Amino acid sequence: MQNPKRYTITAALPYTNGPVHIGHLAGVYVPADIYARYLRLNNKDVAFVCGSDEHGVPITLKAKAEGVSPQAVVDKYHEIIKSSFAAFGISFDNYSRTSARVHHETASAFFKDLYDHGKFIEETAAQLYDEEANQFLADRFVVGTCPKCGNEESYGDQCENCGTSHNAQDLINPRSVITGNVPSLKETKHWYLPLDQYESWLNDWILKGHKNDWKANVLGQVKSWIDDGLKPRAVTRDLDWGIPVPVEGGEGKVLYVWFDAPIGYISSTKEWAERVGKDWEPYWKDKETSLIHFIGKDNIVFHCIIFPAMLKAQGSYILPENVPANEFLNLEGNKISTSKNWAVWLHEYLIDFPDKQDVLRYVLTANAPETKDNDFTWKDFQARNNNELVAIFGNFINRVIVLTNKYYDGQVPEAKDLTAVDEQTLEQLAAFPDIISKSIERFRFREALSELINLARLGNKYLADEEPWKQIKTNPKRVETIMNIALQIAAGLSVLCEPFLPFTSKRLKGMLDLKDSDTLTWETVTDGRTLLKAGHKINKPELLFAKIEDKEIQVQIDKLEASKKQVEKQPLEPQKQTIEFDDFSKLDIRVGTILEAEKIPKTKKLLKLKVDVGIDVRTIVSGIAESFEAKDIIGQKVTVLVNLAPRKLRGVESQGMILMSDTPDGKLSFIEPDKDTVENGEKVS
Repeated sequence: MQNPKRYTITAALPYTNGPVHIGHLAGVYVPADIYARYLRLNNKDVAFVCGSDEHGVPITLKAKAEGVSPQAVVDKYHEIIKSSFAAFGISFDNYSRTSARVHHETASAFFKDLYDHGKFIEETAAQLYDEEANQFLADRFVVGTCPKCGNEESYGDQCENCGTSHNAQDLINPRSVITGNVPSLKETKHWYLPLDQYESWLNDWILKGHKNDWKANVLGQVKSWIDDGLKPRAVTRDLDWGIPVPVEGGEGKVLYVWFDAPIGYISSTKEWAERVGKDWEPYWKDKETSLIHFIGKDNIVFHCIIFPAMLKAQGSYILPENVPANEFLNLEGNKISTSKNWAVWLHEYLIDFPDKQDVLRYVLTANAPETKDNDFTWKDFQARNNNELVAIFGNFINRVIVLTNKYYDGQVPEAKDLTAVDEQTLEQLAAFPDIISKSIERFRFREALSELINLARLGNKYLADEEPWKQIKTNPKRVETIMNIALQIAAGLSVLCEPFLPFTSKRLKGMLDLKDSDTLTWETVTDGRTLLKAGHKINKPELLFAKIEDKEIQVQIDKLEASKKQVEKQPLEPQKQTIEFDDFSKLDIRVGTILEAEKIPKTKKLLKLKVDVGIDVRTIVSGIAESFEAKDIIGQKVTVLVNLAPRKLRGVESQGMILMSDTPDGKLSFIEPDKDTVENGEKVS
């Protein structure tokens, strides 16, 4: 969209079942904040909204684990998340919560509108049910084997290993997370959004209409879903925590969280508009508004297929102009895991590094997972701070401020008789706003940040080449021009760094004595000759950035290692529900030998095995590829559950299950019979 009148920017609503960590920041909140701050600096009308996602199964699971009510859980983490965002400088215009009355009213009205206009399908169907808990197993109340990648710990709504979204009934070998029981099927009535009816429209709107401006990872995931064929998706759930279904027959049911949560963007905008005296509707219904969703890749399907279908069904809302989803950020070579406390939590970082918000913002942007998964390490964090922020950016600013105070008592000298080098330097300064803008507007924030540091490099090179500390003795008039130009670069940096490094920008403007009335805009930097006028008095120097010592980094590394050891020391899982002997006697477990093994393409965990189990040679698909190389397990003796019903995994029919055990380092180990005394086909009892 060319020159929209306004921008509505949304950042994915964080679940309030735990604090925010650096993966969330790198994937969603830092890039969203950079974009919002950049637009404001260019005098754009912006509504940047977010809020806590306080419904859904993860909340109830957390409440059960902590022995408190779901409300107590969301109240606790909402405050932690909201205050952490504020302290970190995420400049939301409004941060709401889905437990707010305005959200309940907005979501209920949205559902009722679609219901009244016949946009839903009402169906009674069999769903997974835990008899002992007397509860339907929605979403994350059930785990099992992912039908796409074979991950044996996939949730009922999504596999975190391959990112695939699915229904709980799609899981292979599902089990209840409440009791560990194998669930039964029980009929229940729900309302469904018929996504299949929007398949052709979604194909035209996204895959054809946005093929040149949306990110490849977004288009690829959308194409995969559409190619598989879209199916009706339930918009209600049998739960007691959430927004009650506001129609007859909805008693005991709530709005499904994926339907409820994105409406939180609308209700947060309403809350903001009422507070500041604006009309919320143009930000969601005016076609001259650009709607941008910042999300992680695990939310692509919800923001590019489901929510747009909801908006299209309603009919009066605009659709997203772009959905610049990022990939995942790993930590020290391993996937961030909240359950294992393998994470850098924002609220803890702010305690350990109370004045280094911008250092983390810088590192997460410089290493952002924009096109592929990236890795955060504490050593890289230290190196980027010391070698880039301190040695390049901070060094230039310090030299400029110190020399101006030393030579001119803090007054900006006048520039006269500019040389070709001076003119070239000023022209380069004037070009940076446009260069950085082009990168930001294409959501290439790493690239934009790199250009910002190049401006600091330009200043360092200019001073190093012109050597004012030498020329002050031989040509003091020339030094006045040199220092004037260096100060213009410093002023340019104070403006252009604000989207990326807001705390640094504020401190630098303070040193340059740029008051609110003098605040420069992005556009003024394109004429970089008089950003600071001759005679303007600047303040004394302060260090913009401080070196981070090895011992500070070691504390953080030790903290992670302690978390890993704590997880390793956790007690074994408790015994599952008692079974009868007849249940056990149904299991036919036999000794076998692996004859062939090969990796199943495009999977991380799956190996296709040929196993001689005595009674026959059969194909078994096993999720052990991360623990074993295929070539290393040929001839391996194994124990096999041979009478497990066949299941297809990635198009291969698996005719049994290899029995494994976990090792302390998270790998798998074979339950291995004695090679010398046991023959293939012998029973294990």
